[in-house]
Amino acid sequence: MNIKDFETYYRDAMAEALNELQSAVLLLEQAQRKIYTIGNCVQNINDNFENVIAQEKKE
Repeated sequence: MNIKDFETYYRDAMAEALNELQSAVLLLEQAQRKIYTIGNCVQNINDNFENVIAQEKKE
């Protein structure tokens, strides 16, 4: 492998690695948003459940 081939290989490998890293970061951000959304849903379900239980205890 000559220096020109090595340079091409290096640049291609770096571009691929950076693209993969960018994809991973985007997927992580999507996962974080999904986790936040699910957390809010669980909190809302819990709040509603607690309200129903509190109302039932008053009656």
